[in-house]
Amino acid sequence: MEGGVPQTRYARSGDVNIAYQVVGDGPFDLVYVPGSFSHVEQAWEIPNRAAFYRRLASFTRLILFDKRGTGMSDRTPLANLETRMDDVRAVMDAAGSERAALCGVSEGGPMSMLFAATYPDRVWALVLFASFARGLWAPDYPWGDTEEQWRRDIEDLERSLEDPSYFDRLAELLAPSADPTSKRMFAQSMRQSGTPAARVELMKMVREVDVRDVAPVIKVPTLVMNRSGDAPANVGGSKYLAREIPGARYVELEGVDHAPNSGDAKAVLDTIEEFLTGAWASAPEADEHDTVLATVLFTDIVGSTEKMQTLGDRAWASLLSDHHSAVRRQLSRYRGVEMDTAGDGFFARFDGPARAIRCAREIVGSVHDLGLEVRAGLHTGECQVAEGKVAGIAVSIGARVAAEASAGEVLVSSTVHDLVAGSGLEFADRGTRELKGVPGEWRLYAVA
Repeated sequence: MEGGVPQTRYARSGDVNIAYQVVGDGPFDLVYVPGSFSHVEQAWEIPNRAAFYRRLASFTRLILFDKRGTGMSDRTPLANLETRMDDVRAVMDAAGSERAALCGVSEGGPMSMLFAATYPDRVWALVLFASFARGLWAPDYPWGDTEEQWRRDIEDLERSLEDPSYFDRLAELLAPSADPTSKRMFAQSMRQSGTPAARVELMKMVREVDVRDVAPVIKVPTLVMNRSGDAPANVGGSKYLAREIPGARYVELEGVDHAPNSGDAKAVLDTIEEFLTGAWASAPEADEHDTVLATVLFTDIVGSTEKMQTLGDRAWASLLSDHHSAVRRQLSRYRGVEMDTAGDGFFARFDGPARAIRCAREIVGSVHDLGLEVRAGLHTGECQVAEGKVAGIAVSIGARVAAEASAGEVLVSSTVHDLVAGSGLEFADRGTRELKGVPGEWRLYAVA
């Protein structure tokens, strides 16, 4: 640390530079995922946040970072959860961290949950503070705001950003118990950590977040915390997460502050330290996990029998070889892993649903140039992993979704649809269907 501030480094994630810092030399790594906007250097000028970080670094090797589009990271457009996961992996790699605990605060929670479920070999514990599973209200999730409330909130934000005192009022709202200096510096940090347009963009993205299907897949030890006087969306959201994440420990503290470093920060830190040191003592090896959250893709050629009869065996074999080459090029481009090839169909897995959708679209387009029509179906769910292969009900659902698709169509389950908020992908609602051999009704969406 130079002059009390850790040295800021940059991790390369694709074409984007992600600012990060490493503080402390504890026995295990902790990646701190901030809520909304942050600034890794200005954070050390906020007295209560600097003290909070120093305490975390006293028993961990603390890794701090600014999400893309915020703070000292490249001011690119904000990214969806999947791309943020790529950024966290890039930071961990750059910091030499093979496995870490994740601490997701507020809006940082959903991405942390998705990361823990997708990469269980890189996460050994999860801490969620004042977070949530979904932005919008739903019959089974009453803590989200309605569409009308979100619309008003976004309009209010757009107007409020023109007011120079907006960030002072926001600091008072999020950290009412903070000392005057910490509030003033908190407001200044928020003002400089993201543009007005980025703040509006983030609010629109949060509105679309839905990781309810991810919660049951998380298998690492999890601590869920919030303060009893925080907003209902965070209190109710935290209680929901504690119920849905298997074995999660729930701790509700007294207070009204949303910011964990404000109010009785010592109680927050004591709870985190006790939980992480205990979880680390019994953390399994990375290769002991036998399940993972994955997106499965199935494709097959429409009308293949008729095509084969028209062309004849030799010409069909040549065309099928070209089809396979085209599909494999796209799988390689989008980091898909081929699981199986049967006749004219492909089965592949991905570690991100948006990549899988884009891959499916490119496959449809590339084989169309060969005079072929394919249909594709995708689902994201918990898969059993054995010897590099994946199996389980999620795989069956993916195959059934593909069977419902029309020629040239990419069809996805509602789980996939919900996880790609902020990706720029658009969908047409295809209504609910009964999938053969799969209980219940499933809402499906066609990629526009």
